[in-house]
Parts: sequence; structure tokens; C-alpha cells
Amino acid sequence: MNSRTHSSSSGPLRFDVLIVGSGLAGLSAALLLAPTKKVAIITKRSVSEGSSGWAQGGMAAVWSKDDSFQAHVDDTLVAGAGLCDLTATRFVVENAPKGIAWLQSMGVPFSEEDGDLHLTREGGHSARRIVHVTDATGAAVQRTLIDAVLKSPNIALFEQHTLVDLITTDKLGLPKKHCRGLYALDAETDEVLTFEAPQTILATGAAQRLDAQAAVVCKRRQAR
Repeated sequence: MNSRTHSSSSGPLRFDVLIVGSGLAGLSAALLLAPTKKVAIITKRSVSEGSSGWAQGGMAAVWSKDDSFQAHVDDTLVAGAGLCDLTATRFVVENAPKGIAWLQSMGVPFSEEDGDLHLTREGGHSARRIVHVTDATGAAVQRTLIDAVLKSPNIALFEQHTLVDLITTDKLGLPKKHCRGLYALDAETDEVLTFEAPQTILATGAAQRLDAQAAVVCKRRQAR
């Protein structure tokens, strides 16, 4: 399913969950939700143009019997130079093996050695715990997840759609601040579309932000 199957003339586009961003985080969230939810992925360019595909090294996870969660946590805290949140660090470390196992189940062709995952060691790590797909891990994971998204009947992909603004209850004059959806600019039609959903996930990466000036421009275009 893709954006071309929808028309804004019929009113708001309604889903159970909206996901802004098509990197590995957004794609993974969509695939995990798709069995029970109707999901829309909104991405400002092509789904394959995200930064995730440029990640080369690999992903860290405790996989060897000679390694431990505590050692991984300790290494992360040292490398973070006091900037890491301990609770978040421990959560990520302890759930990393489950994440790798899920990616394996999705078909990611991780490099192997003697029938098990091939582990390498990178700077800051005291043990071999880097899971990889040769030296192009991000690209391999991205291709695998994109293929799965395109095959899912419950995921609608809206490429070339830029987030303009979130629709929140305070903007609608309603009590209890909650996100009800979003407005997105379709680059192909120059039209602002309305998406509605009880849940919205921002998987835009890094320090992305909504551009107020872009919102003004889009509103002017919509008024023409």
C-alpha cells in the first residue's frame, strides 16, 4: 500500500498509529504494530533515502558467554563520559539481544562464523559484541525492513510527505493535551493532507524539529 492509493478529497486519512520517519526505528515500530494496528509511515523523501543505510560498523549486543550485561553497561557509561542515563542504558543493553534476534527473524543476513553470529570488537568495548553484516550493516537491515513494510497489508507508506504540524487538543481548544494527528505536505501535489490517529510516533532522528515558517507557507498554499 502506498500514498497513491489515498485521496485527500475524501477528508482526513485515518489510522490507528502515525509514524513520522522511515529510518530503522520508524520501520521497526511499524512492523511490530502492523499485526494489530493500521499504520501510516510519513517520510519527507523516498523510504530508502534515510541515514540508517549509511551505518557500516554494526550493532552492539551481549551474545557471547564470556560477556555480560554489566560489562556492556560499564563500557557504555565510560564511553559516555557521564552523559548516559543509567536506566536508559541498562534497558537498551539488556534488550539488545532480543532486538538482534528479532532482526534475524525478519531475515537480516548477519555475518556468521561456525554457525553462530560473527562478533567483532570496536573502540570502547571490553569484549567482542558487535553484530554485523560484513561492513554494510545499516544498508542490509534497511533493505530487509523496507521489503517487509512493502509486503504488509496494514502499513501505508507516504513518501515525499513533509510533516507540517501536529494536531493537538490544546490547539483545538480541548482539555488534556493529547496528539490527535498531523498535517503533512505532499510534495507531488503541493497539497496539505490531514492525518488522524489516536497515537503518533516521532521517529525523525537526531534533533529534528517542526519548522514554523514551513507551517506558514503550507497554510498559504492550502488557502489558494
